[in-house]
Amino acid sequence: MKILYLEDDITLSDTVAEFLSDEGFKVSPVYDGEEALEQTYEESFDLFLFDVNVPKINGFKLLNELREANIFTPAIFTTSLKGIDDLSKGYESGADDYIKKPFALKELLFRIKALLKREFKSQNETTNISDDIKFNAFTNDLYIQEKKTSLNPKETLLLKLLLKHQNECVLLEDIYSELWSYDELYSDMSLRTYIKNLRKLIGKERILSIKKVGYKLVQ
Repeated sequence: MKILYLEDDITLSDTVAEFLSDEGFKVSPVYDGEEALEQTYEESFDLFLFDVNVPKINGFKLLNELREANIFTPAIFTTSLKGIDDLSKGYESGADDYIKKPFALKELLFRIKALLKREFKSQNETTNISDDIKFNAFTNDLYIQEKKTSLNPKETLLLKLLLKHQNECVLLEDIYSELWSYDELYSDMSLRTYIKNLRKLIGKERILSIKKVGYKLVQ
């Protein structure tokens, strides 16, 4: 399980990252909101662990941006904020849990395991693309002949969209809206690259190009 950990207190970050690593998690520490945002677009994570008062983009705004970009990775806030209004902001921004500082490392571990277990049970959806190709919508892993293959975030969103509308033409404007947030410029060249990469993995014949209209995933 991969965790993106946003915490600007380097000592605390090192302590928590080492503890969770010893528990079997792969932890990617970042120290400001912009760095965290960049990481989410470079790779997929199983959990976000975000402090709130961090430089550049605070945790509430960061998670809200990610949810608007259709990134629904489970998230836990860690913060010294104690007011009910702050708690409300946390959940309104899309958090699944909220733990107040200072916290015991074991309590954090219990909350992480409980959240991931709950998410796994409710969202562990495996779609059979063919007899030997499967996609897990919770872990975002593609299995080809039982071998796991990870996709980048936009390839994951694209595959999910095509699978949701299997055997239907998905319009280009719907793909742009799904893959790029409102403050990003979409790229036709990037989209063609994502399509090319998916075709290499699941078969060129499975993703049809409808010229100047969109794409269709067929069985």
